[in-house]
Amino acid sequence: MRQREVQRVDTVVHGGTVVTSTETHEGAVAIQGEKVVAVGPRELLPPADRYIDATGKYVLPGAIDVHIHLGTPEEGRADDWRSGTIAAAHAGVTSIVSFAGADISKKETPPQAVIRFKEHVSKQSVVDFSFHANLANESYIFEGLERFIPEAIRLGAPSFKMFMQYGGRVSDKFLAKAMEVIAANGGLAQVHCENGDACEYLEEKALAEERVRPLDWPSTRPPWTEEEAVRRAIYFAEITKCPLHVVHLSSHGALEEIKEAQRRGVKVWTETCPQYMLLSEKDMERLGPFIKISPPVRPADMIHQNAMWRGLEHGYISVVASDHAPKHKEDQEHGWQNIFMNPQGGRVPLGSPNVQTMVPLAYSEGVVKRGLPITWIARALAENPARIFGLYPRKGAIRPGSDADLLIIDPEPEYIVRAVDLQGNSKYNPYEGWKLKGRPWMTLLRGKVLLSQGKLEQRAGYGQFLQAGSPHPPIAGRGN
Repeated sequence: MRQREVQRVDTVVHGGTVVTSTETHEGAVAIQGEKVVAVGPRELLPPADRYIDATGKYVLPGAIDVHIHLGTPEEGRADDWRSGTIAAAHAGVTSIVSFAGADISKKETPPQAVIRFKEHVSKQSVVDFSFHANLANESYIFEGLERFIPEAIRLGAPSFKMFMQYGGRVSDKFLAKAMEVIAANGGLAQVHCENGDACEYLEEKALAEERVRPLDWPSTRPPWTEEEAVRRAIYFAEITKCPLHVVHLSSHGALEEIKEAQRRGVKVWTETCPQYMLLSEKDMERLGPFIKISPPVRPADMIHQNAMWRGLEHGYISVVASDHAPKHKEDQEHGWQNIFMNPQGGRVPLGSPNVQTMVPLAYSEGVVKRGLPITWIARALAENPARIFGLYPRKGAIRPGSDADLLIIDPEPEYIVRAVDLQGNSKYNPYEGWKLKGRPWMTLLRGKVLLSQGKLEQRAGYGQFLQAGSPHPPIAGRGN
């Protein structure tokens, strides 16, 4: 009898430690086309046309950044969809979920914005991408919520961003109605939680008293402004039964509000960012306007920063995201003289470059320095982002049927962060001079090598649009 021929696969990644959100094991990953087809001991996997030796390295699901701001110079963005996704790819990120903001001047609707962004970004992105639909506090958007929200969901953008801060902040009436419609259609509300009225008053007071140094910025957005807004957003989510994702959490009190709501069974999840885990007001002495962010970095007693680490370890905080929002250095440096206003009377812009340092900081500061298990990176930077934003199990997992998106980390290299070595157009980095250990060695996106030892192997336009579905609850950490 003729022995049946064993079918070959395209690629086998072997020799490394395969890392999921819950466990690690020595094994190999077989890839055919764009998909993972098998995970297990190398000797049990089919032969391959290509072997990638990951000996001594960690093999994780590709990282997903669900909070990244990209755009055009006209919008004040330093990074566009090409430069920003190249920076993301160099960080081990294989997918992003960014923001589709409607052009209010043209009365563009959120679904129209999603269509416009999809067409534009598909030509620029080197990583896979999806969108959050922004809901601005405009009368025509408010009146059309019952139509716009289900349309955006059908287009594959089921998460909706609202601001309780800035000029376009939504009212409580808007927030309640939007959450009601989002819940009825199986979507997700995500909210920037700061009490905008209070922050506006505190900023006006600081200007009147000529308190305009960089160190005066955090006092206009103290922790209680975030805590109050989180409490209010949770209240509306609870009464409307709408899943809620709180973006860029920064304060201990706000985390306590979320923990209490989670104990009550409210579907509220949250993310934090390396800048809220690692930086403090003391860093504003060195960096000044280059870390003018909102919420601001918190006091140097590290109470809030340590709370972020504990929240991540125990699963109350589900996601690490970058909030990458770089601006041009020359526009921000006016803030050394006046952190609020430039000499022409315009605003000194908010934002800092964070995406390319996100994964290296998570590994070096979390796993190496603080002793967190490597599984927390797979959980907080891959599986949970995919779950919450409707991409799981296509993304965020290493299992048969999932996209073959892999992040391979070499734990050995030690190096100094230098802005000149990084991608992107911002010309500075908040972590300049930091010594890190471990870095992305290789990434694969849908079965093809995306990054290999610092060299990008795919071009703009390789990234594909991801049709997101309804949110799924994230998994927790070590235990509560």
